[in-house]
Amino acid sequence: MTPAGAHGAVVVDEPAETGKRLSSEERRRQILVAALAVFGARGYEGATTDEVARAAGVSQPYVVRLFGSKENLFLAALDDALARMLASFRAALADETPHDPDITPEKAAAKRIGQAYVDLIEVRGLHQTLAHAYLLGSHPAIGAAARQGFAKVWRFFRDEMGLDTDESRAFMAEGMLISTMIGLRIVDDYGSDPQITELFRSCFPTELPHVLEVLPRGTDRW
Repeated sequence: MTPAGAHGAVVVDEPAETGKRLSSEERRRQILVAALAVFGARGYEGATTDEVARAAGVSQPYVVRLFGSKENLFLAALDDALARMLASFRAALADETPHDPDITPEKAAAKRIGQAYVDLIEVRGLHQTLAHAYLLGSHPAIGAAARQGFAKVWRFFRDEMGLDTDESRAFMAEGMLISTMIGLRIVDDYGSDPQITELFRSCFPTELPHVLEVLPRGTDRW
């Protein structure tokens, strides 16, 4: 998925057939892709349904008709981000591709799941939308949903992946570090700031060129 089209519309990562009229579910999917990008960049308070509509290439009343309110739209985007992330983790965990014989199956699975988290950077705004949600604990609806989602991620590491508490904590801490780096758009300082360059090389030892290509820049709209 590329960040945006020439007029600021987010390019949807599920291509539609040329000339085909999209169903309401396909339009919903299109709007959620745009919502992740806009909420990721603007946060819940800063984003508007009008911005999301423009990013998706639809009218603002259509967004409201499908989702009802900005709160409902954010909750749907949060649910979508969590579902995408956990589905990616589970696919990586179930992957039976032969791995390096010099490492244990457990370490191979951990490496695949870490890679899956990095690969999700291509879904513009996914990590940042989750990070914004985690700052809204006092919101009666979003706070509750964010807490439930956060607990689901913890349970995945503990129950499905079988990590102990220290390993689970380390996974989540590194994920939050990467989310912070994305939200800061700190990629702009890569190559010019030695400390930031070192940090990037430490976090992305094998996929750095691709990460540098897809991360949002400070000048990007979202």
